[in-house]
Amino acid sequence: MAKPTNHAEKLQYMTETPLPRLVFQLATPAVVSMLISSLYNMADTYFVGQIGSASASGAVGVIFPVMSLMQAMGFMFGHGSGNHMSRALGAGKVEDAEKMAATGFISAFFVGLAIMIVGLLFPAQICGLLGSTETITPYAVEYLRYLMPGAPFLVAQFVVNNQLRFQGSAFYGMIGVTAGAMLNVVLDPIFIFGLGMGVSGAALATSISQVVGFFILLSMTYQKGNIGIRVRNFAPTFAMYKEIFRGGIPSLARQALASVATIVLNTAAGAYGDSAIAAMSIVGRVMMTGGSAVIGFGQGFQPICGFNYGAKRYGRVREAFWFCVKLCFFVLLGVAILGMIFAPQIIGLLIKGNPEVVEIGALSLRLQCIFWPLFSYVIIANMMLQTIGMAGKATLLATARQGLFFIPIILLLSWLFGLLGVQMSQAIADLFSFGLAVPIATGVLKQLKQMEEKTENNENDDMIAE
Repeated sequence: MAKPTNHAEKLQYMTETPLPRLVFQLATPAVVSMLISSLYNMADTYFVGQIGSASASGAVGVIFPVMSLMQAMGFMFGHGSGNHMSRALGAGKVEDAEKMAATGFISAFFVGLAIMIVGLLFPAQICGLLGSTETITPYAVEYLRYLMPGAPFLVAQFVVNNQLRFQGSAFYGMIGVTAGAMLNVVLDPIFIFGLGMGVSGAALATSISQVVGFFILLSMTYQKGNIGIRVRNFAPTFAMYKEIFRGGIPSLARQALASVATIVLNTAAGAYGDSAIAAMSIVGRVMMTGGSAVIGFGQGFQPICGFNYGAKRYGRVREAFWFCVKLCFFVLLGVAILGMIFAPQIIGLLIKGNPEVVEIGALSLRLQCIFWPLFSYVIIANMMLQTIGMAGKATLLATARQGLFFIPIILLLSWLFGLLGVQMSQAIADLFSFGLAVPIATGVLKQLKQMEEKTENNENDDMIAE
């Protein structure tokens, strides 16, 4: 059907368009957005790596938990409000969705302001808590000070992007994210090398790009068929925040634990020098970039899941789930094979003239690629649980990979095997996460099938009664 221009047409589009075509239409801009978003940090990693200093490259990795925290807050308010919005729109409750959009956005912006203030007041203390070494800390403090002014805009833009995506308007979100990331790629070399700002230039480029991306994304909410952000719809009630937290806590847990996991990783790797921290930081960015395609497909799946669940089209939810899992598995399988073959070249591209970093990073990348295809099932299952409002199960699964399994595994294996234990920890955690996801998701899929059968029986009874 033609591109929907109002909420009624959008509901029809989301519940009646053939699923393979609908998934690709929604997932493609989401995948592009995720790939482009990863360029924010990948660009900093690449250009700072050209300085040739393991300490400078390590600083970007040390500050990554702060970026993860900001993303965590943005995802919590964005996914929490967006999940509710998609179900509300699926049920035809447009006014409810409008209030949720404003409440999620404005609340997130103020949380971003709070993060900015703390970061500017206590940069050295924060870097110490993040596992920074004495040689990395000066670079990390410098990076953090220039990064913090963009915090409110980064948190809020994640909210807007996700709200657009949950409305089935991922294309509009892609425009804002792409513009900001491309600007970051352009400004990085200008500030780092042209103006001689070094690590500070990378952070300043990121902050400016975040502000520009924020305003572009905000303007996208006023396009036809989308729900605009309006202050008059701000409704900070207990019921609203309960819904935001119910749908957003899994995202917060996942991202927040990613921050904690990175701190633990930096601390464990720090015992083996700045080169180990830099190597693990680079591998983390590579894995994040590679996994962004799967996350993007999952994000394309979420509005389909929300709309159809709200419209009681449970069969479409199940069908879309399996389509995304199978497709993402083969995508990750191909990427994992390439990662194992070209690991030294990939790491070498992101650090100049440091063979020790390349050696440590290449082995870690190859180990992480072993079970990487299983990540497809874990992430799609997590997004399904989160979107249909099963917050407890979604949170458990969200915390598994980077928290429940990764943190104790890296502490144990680094003690048993030293640096090799650090390098293999993520792969083992991925295998355990898959083992947890299968029984949880299988049970929910069975429930959806039962609900589908019950709905069909009720519809048949109604037809007979007529």
